[in-house]
Amino acid sequence: MGGNQTRIREVTLLGFQVDSALEFFLFGLFSLFYTLTLLGNAVILGLICLDSRLHTPMYFFLSHLAIIDMSYASNSVPKMLANLVSQKRTISFVPCIMQTFLYLAFAHTECLILVVMSYDRYVAICHPLRYVTTMSWRVCTVLASASWVLSFLLALVHLVLFLRLPFCGPHEINHFFCEILSVLKLACADTWLNQVVIFLACVFILLGPLCLVLGSYARILASILRIQSTEGHRKAFSTCSSHLCVVGLFFGTAIVLYMAPKSRHPEEQQKILSLFYSLFNPMLNPLIYSLRNKEVKGAFRRVLWKDRLM
Repeated sequence: MGGNQTRIREVTLLGFQVDSALEFFLFGLFSLFYTLTLLGNAVILGLICLDSRLHTPMYFFLSHLAIIDMSYASNSVPKMLANLVSQKRTISFVPCIMQTFLYLAFAHTECLILVVMSYDRYVAICHPLRYVTTMSWRVCTVLASASWVLSFLLALVHLVLFLRLPFCGPHEINHFFCEILSVLKLACADTWLNQVVIFLACVFILLGPLCLVLGSYARILASILRIQSTEGHRKAFSTCSSHLCVVGLFFGTAIVLYMAPKSRHPEEQQKILSLFYSLFNPMLNPLIYSLRNKEVKGAFRRVLWKDRLM
């Protein structure tokens, strides 16, 4: 790469610029949220593995969502927590770039997995007689694998475009982790190509999937309204409303963060939205699915009852 070698060895993550008392409060609060994120998603993942009644396509994709949420939060939150109680808030530049890469990869994967989950619900409700053949385990495995591979390849494109840039300062990132837009401000060269690729990625990985999800649920809603039984209405609405809550939280925050016009304080706004995106959403997902899903609650009771008998 010749003359485009990186000159920055480490950068300082400014994080949340508040007084020390509030920093310790935020450390405790965010530590609790992070623990709930790991615990909640681990419980969902464990129940799906242990209970054979949850060995269905919907819960297969939900297990991938749980893995993504744990990985997503673990990519940025531990460093943020360490910086809240440490005077030295630096991070080496190579790990910083890797944090950016993983952040993008997991975010892209979650987008695609949510689309696949909406397709699964569409087939289950609109074409129930063809569900077993359409959503076979081979198809589910291909869809999940393709989501992971495509997402990491797209994140790799961003990484390659990053590595072509010379980074020479400033040595500070006004964020609590190495978020892509904040890291680009360290480049001492024109980043127009990176900006264009980020915009195209938003269209491809946010607006495109969101349109597919909304299209699927428009068809699902039409089918639900044709169901005669009250129990059928209730079960279909319960399953789909949980998924729509997750979709609304994830896509809504991401679109505001990357596609909405910036406010007068874009960096502070960006930090708050990123916090919601990287910590609150992964924590809320298992709560939404467990509290609104009788099958998950039933699996939890069966696992507890089995442990008591043993």
